[in-house]
Amino acid sequence: MIEVSGKIRQRPAGTNNSKIETGEVEVMATGLEILNQAEVLPFPVDDPEVASKVNEELRLKHRYLDLRRPEMARNLKLRSKVATATRVFLDEQGFLEVETPLLFKSTPEGAREFLVPSRIHPGQFYALPQSPQQFKQILMVAGVERYFQLARCFRDEDLRADRQPEFTQVDLEMSFIEREDLYALIEGLLKRVWKTALNMDIPTPFPAPVVLRRHQPIWH
Repeated sequence: MIEVSGKIRQRPAGTNNSKIETGEVEVMATGLEILNQAEVLPFPVDDPEVASKVNEELRLKHRYLDLRRPEMARNLKLRSKVATATRVFLDEQGFLEVETPLLFKSTPEGAREFLVPSRIHPGQFYALPQSPQQFKQILMVAGVERYFQLARCFRDEDLRADRQPEFTQVDLEMSFIEREDLYALIEGLLKRVWKTALNMDIPTPFPAPVVLRRHQPIWH
């Protein structure tokens, strides 16, 4: 890591580089200080094609370098945009964001729970939530008619391509609604998210499913 002092100027004719953001300018350095030295990197972080071929175990071992790759940086920015768009849209629809506890009693559902031993109560355990189901039902009874959160959920299950031990879901609940109200809300949410995060317009309402055979619907 270095600190460079100087004036920014136009690059001399013939030295422009359209492939980088600063391709039209350069720094006429008047001072340079080495802030911290580093060893040779275990894999390149600026070349997406080369970095994508690096062994995954090596990338995860040096995760702080892996996150410098442009692809990973884009993923972080995209996730942040999606979360912000979700919060803004649901707030506009009258939802209240409520953060629910992560330590709770065991509530066996369809998946095994992660257990957390209690230090002050030896032999007793908390369970990490599979979903905030009971909490949001309490909120409905308490008069919070529209609740949501970007909830962390935990499930002690075998790994699959579309499943992992912890994940984040958009969790929401509404009181006194009809089926069409829910359809309109989710369609509006997805439309806003796609537009904000990817600048894509998706038409709403979504087309209804056509059932060819029992339990085998397709979308068109």
